[in-house]
Amino acid sequence: MYIIGRLKFIPYALLTMFILGASSFTYYHKFYVSVSQVEYSEKDKAIQVTSRLFIDDLEKALLERYELETYLATEKEDMNSDTWIEKYLTNRLKFSIDGVYTKANFIGKKYENDMIVCFLEIEDIDLERISNIEVTNLILLDVFQEQQNITHLRIEDIKKSFVFNSDNNKGMLNL
Repeated sequence: MYIIGRLKFIPYALLTMFILGASSFTYYHKFYVSVSQVEYSEKDKAIQVTSRLFIDDLEKALLERYELETYLATEKEDMNSDTWIEKYLTNRLKFSIDGVYTKANFIGKKYENDMIVCFLEIEDIDLERISNIEVTNLILLDVFQEQQNITHLRIEDIKKSFVFNSDNNKGMLNL
């Protein structure tokens, strides 16, 4: 009798597990994140920036901001996509050196699976004359309220990491 009572419970347990499992897909939420690495190159006397973003997130930003379908990483990719990516990134990722805005130049991009890796550079940096670098990272914050931009700075032996979001989008590294 005890075994029969337990067997009657199994269909209800399976049904409950199925409903919970199915409903978890309904509430699935994508994590919105970019990662940028900012480093000083002694050899090139430049600050070099590598930013990694999800391709679909950047496409959404370009569509909303410039009303542009770019089809990144496909055969239909817009031939001017680099220009639009440069415009977006240089307006959303900003650098001030000792309080003076300094524009980063877009060097190029590459694709890695579902990510786009973008390269920027600030040339002619005399590190001995610099006392601080401020980074403002607004990448994708205009599109996704939950966006987080992880930014790692490494200037010689000084390292600092920031997690930027809509409430906190600036960080400073004192040298």
